[in-house]
Order: sequence, then structure tokens, then C-alpha cells
Amino acid sequence: MSAKKTTFKFILLGLMMLLSTGAISQVSLGILKGKITDKDNSNKAIESAKIVITSSDKKTTLKAVSSKSGEYEIKDIPAGKYYFKVEHKFYADFRRSGIEIVAGKTTTRNASLVSKVVPEPVIMEVEENEVDDISVSYDAKRSRKMTASYAQNNSSISGGHYHDQTPHNTEGYDVINENVFKSTQINPLSTFSVDVDAASYSNVRRFLLNGQKPTKGAVRVEEMINYFNYDYEDPKDNTPFSIATEVGECPWSDNKLVHVGLQGKRIDKSDLPPSNLVFLLDVSGSMGSANKLPLLKKSFSLLVNELSERDKVSIVVYAGAAGLVLEPTPGSNGTKIMEALNKLNSGGSTAGGAGIELAYKTAQQNFIKGGNNRVILATDGDFNIGMSSNSAMEELIVKKRESGIFLTCLGFGTGNYQDSKMEILADKGNGNYAYIDNLLEAKKVLVTEIGATLLTIAKDVKIQVEFNPSVIESYRLIGYENRLLNDEDFNDDKKDAGEIGAGHSVTALYEVVMKGEGKSKVDVDPLKYQDKKNKSEFGNELLTVKFRYKEPDEDTSKLLERVMENKIQSEKQLSNAFKFSAAVAEFGMLLTDSEHKEKSSFDHVLAMAKAGMGKDKNGYRAEFIRLVDVAKVVYGVK
Repeated sequence: MSAKKTTFKFILLGLMMLLSTGAISQVSLGILKGKITDKDNSNKAIESAKIVITSSDKKTTLKAVSSKSGEYEIKDIPAGKYYFKVEHKFYADFRRSGIEIVAGKTTTRNASLVSKVVPEPVIMEVEENEVDDISVSYDAKRSRKMTASYAQNNSSISGGHYHDQTPHNTEGYDVINENVFKSTQINPLSTFSVDVDAASYSNVRRFLLNGQKPTKGAVRVEEMINYFNYDYEDPKDNTPFSIATEVGECPWSDNKLVHVGLQGKRIDKSDLPPSNLVFLLDVSGSMGSANKLPLLKKSFSLLVNELSERDKVSIVVYAGAAGLVLEPTPGSNGTKIMEALNKLNSGGSTAGGAGIELAYKTAQQNFIKGGNNRVILATDGDFNIGMSSNSAMEELIVKKRESGIFLTCLGFGTGNYQDSKMEILADKGNGNYAYIDNLLEAKKVLVTEIGATLLTIAKDVKIQVEFNPSVIESYRLIGYENRLLNDEDFNDDKKDAGEIGAGHSVTALYEVVMKGEGKSKVDVDPLKYQDKKNKSEFGNELLTVKFRYKEPDEDTSKLLERVMENKIQSEKQLSNAFKFSAAVAEFGMLLTDSEHKEKSSFDHVLAMAKAGMGKDKNGYRAEFIRLVDVAKVVYGVK
């Protein structure tokens, strides 16, 4: 045999062996594919889900990401048994063990994910058929079982160790630097903008009912206090407000507690002016879970049922871009409005700035002189294209508020909720802000308190309290940290402040140290050049409360003033409003582990709240008491 033939024969044999080895290798590998869908949303495809498989011996880990159609494929998997997991930031993890990959074959494994939905709190009794799909029985005992059950169902035990399965989230909250005590010699004036928003309370409730401690930035004590109505007297004469003041012993310290209440004029639903409403709805991909767009639709259906033929509704939606999906339609044509709402589906990125531009333009084109012209923004606040930073959104909304169009912000959802952005939009847009965690909250905001939500009776409302330094040594404003104003801002009509709706009440609490009582809270040397004139003529005055406000369509403010006498009420003389608001404030300090909480405890909160229950027409105060019971479980307090 020639040398050439021998060489060719060896090359051919080598190639055959190589091909044979490759074929054997391919035969020993398998393929895994499937589709990831949303169990709560008609098995809609889920994009960007992360699929991870790990061999039983933990030596092999392979990954894939689902496509826009929800499909995925992992190739070249060594035969054997695998642990299968699917992760997505908006869904609960999906886990399965014992997935077998067979050599030379394709294995199909689909996964249907469940949204990270906060358990809908069932907190009060309502009329039968008043709200669809709501169960109404709830008590403290059940709340404890529910919280324990949540903790159990959201953890796993492996190798005898507890593994926290709390989902990673990207929720955004501002840092709150708690107010400190101030000397009346140095700072006799306390000035701030009113805040009637109540989003913090329902958001905190969501955390607690979810078995979680609230993020400290989510706890704005003044919003928790102002969630409740305190039955202050209606205003008299032609003023839009009444003022209530009282002072008693501070429940959590040896100091005194000053209670200041402002009650806005109540207006019957039938007397509300015609409304030009633009629903600005976020339909981006982040709104797909059950506690977002589906809850949003149900919530707005409650509002639509309250409208009449005098009202107009337009609907603007935004995702990757913004569009008008419903031309101005009479409120009496609820069928047409609901058809437009029910057709909405989520998908795409979030161009919030473009949506705001179009919504205000639509509202301006249909402006009702003397009516309620308002944009109602419903979103999780997760803007991610175009204008998206807090500063950019603030700049945009400040320009829009000059149009005479007011803003209501309704927050929805969990996981990526942007509370700080929502608060800025409402604050700078002459508006109010609520967080909707369930249908009952939607009913409270959009039905029970529709006047306060939709009709502004005063704008740029500011409060300034002047303390008498001969009676009060130091003071601390409880809450309102992000509403503080410079003292000179009080008389500056160009400075923006808060808005009050029909029937809204505003409550402010001050913890004060009386002259000569207890240890001073502030260590400041006496001022050399301060006015030393005899102030004995004001010796019976504790403080003076001043309010500035503008009519909704005016630019010049008006002034209200009330002097509070130095008269400490006994516990029996204190109103239910004083006791209950103090209980809510103490609860907020416990949730934030305030350095000023002193003798505070959950049991003391419960005792104070029960003592101040008073009339509880809608069951909100009873719900608060049950929520404190839940908090005791979450914080491990017996």
C-alpha cells in the first residue's frame, strides 16, 4: 500500500471517530423550552422572566430569559434531574424540583406566575352589593392568623435554616429627617404648608397587612393623622374654615400636647359644580399585575357611577407614548366611559411626561369656567422614558399648575412603586394624593370623600404658629417634615403651599415643654439683644395660630387668626379628636422608632385610640385599632 493511501486512510478514520464522538456528545444532551405566562391576567405572556435550572448535584447551572412572546429555550443540557426556577420582579418566584432532561430529546416546562399582590385588607362592613367582590368579615384574631400565614407561605426551609423570600423591590421613598425641639427664644415661629394627603396611611397599612415593617420613608405621620375625619365644627359666616384648638397632657412624655384643627367647608354631592375630568392612566408594562391596572379599572368605575350629565370625562393613556382614547364624554354616559376603560391593557415603557402634557392640553381645551377642572393621574409612578427624574417632573408640573387645572394623584401597586415622585407631583400640581391598595380605599377616596377629592375650596394654605416664650420653653411639630416653610414665606403670596378640598380637615400636633417644667429640650444660651420688654400682658396666651389661604381662582391670600389661651385641659375634658389623633401620632413614632417616642407602646396606642373612638360612621377608626393589633404581630410584640 502506498504512503499516500495509508495517510488518507488514517485521516478518514480520525474524522469518523471525531464525528462519532460529536454525535455521541449531542445524543447525551437535551433541550428545555416552554412559555412563561401571567396566571392572573388571562395567561398573558411575560417578557424578561429569568429561568434558572440547577442540576441535582449543583454542578451545572444554566439560564435563559423569556422573549416578548413569553417563550424561552435552553440548549445543550446534560441529561439528568434539575431544579427549575422562574424569577420576575413583578411576580412571585415559581419553583419546581425533579425536572428530568432526557438525552437527545426536548422537554417542555411552562410556568404560570402569580403577581406579587398585597392581600386585600378586609376592614369594615358595607351595605350588601355596595361594592362588588368584597368579603367584609375581619377581626384582630384573623389578622394574626393572616400575618402568620403570610410569613409561612413566603418562606422556605432548607437544611434546617430559614430563608427570607421577601421579594427585592425598587420602591422609591424620600428620607424623612424628623423634626426636633426648638427654643421659643430663638425660633418663636413655626411655619408650614398644610397637607391633606392620606397616601401614607393606606401604604403603611399595605406593608403591615403584608407582614412587613413599613419603610421609614413611607411613614409620614401627618398623613396618617389626616387620614381620619375629626368632626370639627363647620365654619361660620363666610369663611371656608373653622379652627379648633386644645392642649392637654402629652400621652407619651411628661410634656404637653397642643392640638390644632382646621375644618374645610363641607359641600353636599348634589351641590358640587360641574367637573371637567381627564383620567390620565398609566398602561405601561409595569401596570400589568392585579393590584395595578385591574384594580385601577374597578376603582374608576366607582367614580364614574357618581358622575352626572353636567360632568365631562376624557381618558388619556400613556405607555411608550401618550394617546387620547376617549374624547370628552358626558358623565351620564357611563357605558361608553366604562367600555373605554375595560379595553385598556398594559404593555411597553412609561412616558409619564408625555402623558401629563396631553392630559393638561385636553383639560384646557374643555375648560369649564367656575367648574372643577382636574387631571386624575393613576400610576405606580415608575416613569422610565422621557422626563423621569423627580426634578424634571417637578419642573413640568409647576408650569402646568398655572392653568387653573388641579391634579389628583392615585397610586397603585407594589414592588416598583414610586411614592416620592407621586408626592412631588401632587404637592407641586395644586393637588392631593391617595394610595389605593384595595377597592374599599377606592370607595373612600372616590365615593365617600368625593367632594374633598375633586373640589378644591382653598389653595396655597399655610399655617404659622407663634409661641409665647414666657409660657412655652420649646416645641416640636409632629410630622410635616417635607412641608416646612421659611417664616417669611407665610406672607409671600408667590410661595406655593397646600390645597384643601371640600370637607377636608387638617390636624397639627405640637409637643411643647412648658416654662419651668421638666428638663429643657434645647440647650441654647440666652440672646443678648432680644427684646426684653415686659410681656405680662400676654401671660394668659399660650400661642397664636394664623392661617393664610387663597380662593381657588384668586392670587391674593386672606388671613385667619386664633389666639389660644394658657388653659390645660384635664383628660376628661379632652375631645375624642385630641385622643385619637394623639394615638395615631404615637403609632407613627413607633413605626419609625422615633427618638422622641419615650414611653410609647402599641398597647398605649390601643388604649388611647379606643378612648377616642367617638362616632365611627365608616369604620375607619375601628380598622385602625385592628391595624395596631397586626403591627404588634409584625413587630413581635406580645
